[in-house]
Amino acid sequence: MTTQSLTVTTASRPSKAANITLWAIQGLLALAFVMAGGSKLAGDEQMVAMFQQIGFGQWFRYLTGAIEVTGAIMLLIPRTAVIGGGLLAVTMIAGIGTHLFLIGGSPVPAIVLLALASIVVWHRRAAS
Repeated sequence: MTTQSLTVTTASRPSKAANITLWAIQGLLALAFVMAGGSKLAGDEQMVAMFQQIGFGQWFRYLTGAIEVTGAIMLLIPRTAVIGGGLLAVTMIAGIGTHLFLIGGSPVPAIVLLALASIVVWHRRAAS
């Protein structure tokens, strides 16, 4: 009987410092998206007004909130972090477009969240 050892290259595994940094980013992103998604799901007055301005109806607020909370939870589970980060990145692309073309306001927060989610996806993709 032959045993084969699993060889992991150092290029596919981040250093300890990089891993800690990525987990910190994932934790902050999860917190931000739980807060943002939670306010949408809870019916915060500002969120209700913003989604009224968007014009798709309040069902879209619930959908967006559910996507944000689900993506945040997925960020904290190693096996689903890449999927959660990707889901949140796509959501932020839509958020940037919404700010630029529908409701106005600064898209900078969405751009920052997109950048951080993209960093997580890029660096965690090899581990999944």
